[in-house]
Amino acid sequence: MAWTARDVVVHNQIKEWRAEIGNYGGHDVAHTFSRWLDSSFLAIPEQVKEEFFSRLDISLFHLHNVIQDTHLHRDARERLITTAKTFEESIATLQDFHQLRIDQLHYMALQQSGRHKLYSFVQGGIAGTGGLLAFSTDFLAMALLNIRAIQFIAAAYGRDVQMPYEMTLSLKVFHAATMPPRFQAKAWDDLVQALDRQELNYFYSGDDRLTDEKWLEELIKQLMKSYAISIFRKKKVSDLPILSMAIGAGVNYLLTRRVTEFAERFYQYRYLLDKQ
Repeated sequence: MAWTARDVVVHNQIKEWRAEIGNYGGHDVAHTFSRWLDSSFLAIPEQVKEEFFSRLDISLFHLHNVIQDTHLHRDARERLITTAKTFEESIATLQDFHQLRIDQLHYMALQQSGRHKLYSFVQGGIAGTGGLLAFSTDFLAMALLNIRAIQFIAAAYGRDVQMPYEMTLSLKVFHAATMPPRFQAKAWDDLVQALDRQELNYFYSGDDRLTDEKWLEELIKQLMKSYAISIFRKKKVSDLPILSMAIGAGVNYLLTRRVTEFAERFYQYRYLLDKQ
């Protein structure tokens, strides 16, 4: 199936975006922090590290399954199919989405990313008020929101994340999208190579590990955000901790914007690869 003019434009946009993240070198503070983190992990026995990251990976798989089992998730899938029917009446399942043009798929993905960026913004603002429950569950809520955002972007491009291969791949996308920016180009290339090696689309045959030392930088950044919130939540304007709310909302929004952009670039790439 030949690419359309719009397909070529999107392909060029993906190449430009990949070059942009590849040119990101980071700053001195980030490199210093990364070296400190690496040296800290050298002191930890290898078996302990493997056990820690294994449990973290299992937790992410469990989060994925929790999201899949909700009525909200099933309702959202049906709404996506209903939207797709407005473009092409014969569509009945996600697998039929290949009939749509890439700009139509982008429209549906844009709805999902916009909705989840708003959720993240609100979640960060609520965490910034200093309420014990919201503050203590902020990281878990952000993990859920961003995994869910990727699931629905994948669904908007016709990928059923209930299939084992697609489930693992969506979590690999989550891992790559939440890596520190200076590591994202390498993470992107690894995902693309995994697609090139794909033979069957039911089970994921590559390396299914999700977390590592580099990924922990993002976790620590979230903890630093929580620390900043705890410092500024007592500084109130009109009885509201405006500064801490702004920190929480801003950091969460920027993370989800980065995650959803990465995810859509990836699923656009897959669409074009399959079409080619």
